[in-house]
Amino acid sequence: MSTIVIPTSTSVTESAIIKAPLSAVWHLVKLNSFSEWWSALTTSERVTGVSDETDIFKWTFKDGTVVEIKQEAHSAIDHYITYSLISSSPGTTYSSVISTIRLFPITSGQQAGSTFVQWSANFSGDADAGVIQDARYKRQEGLADLAKKVGN
Repeated sequence: MSTIVIPTSTSVTESAIIKAPLSAVWHLVKLNSFSEWWSALTTSERVTGVSDETDIFKWTFKDGTVVEIKQEAHSAIDHYITYSLISSSPGTTYSSVISTIRLFPITSGQQAGSTFVQWSANFSGDADAGVIQDARYKRQEGLADLAKKVGN
C-alpha cells in the first residue's frame, strides 16, 4: 500500500494591517520577545554559550514543542527579520524552513499611520499540505496577537 502525496506549495505568506505606527510594532519583532505577544508561546529566550557570532533563540510553545531558531538576517533600516529553524523537539516532518517578518509603514490613505506586516515561510520540498496549513494558521494567529498587543 502506497501513501498518496498531495502536491502543495511549500511557501506561505500571511499579512495584516496593524493600526499602530511602525515604531510601536517593530519594537516587538525581536526573536527573544515573541512570547510577549504571540499566544502560542510560553517563553522565547536567547540561547547563550553557542557562539558569539550567531544569534540563536529557544521558543517553547504551549503544546510543549521546543524549537531553536537562528537569526539569519535583521535590518532596522528596512524593518525585517529572517530566521531559520535549526532544531525541534519533537522533530519535524520536513527538512527545513526559513521565515521572514517584514514591516512597512502605511503613509497615506485611510490606513495612514498604520503598519503593514507580512510573515512568510519557505519550507523544504518535503513539507506536506498539513505543515503548510499549520504554518498559515500560526501566522494568522500570531499577526492577530501582535495587533492585540499594540492595542488593535
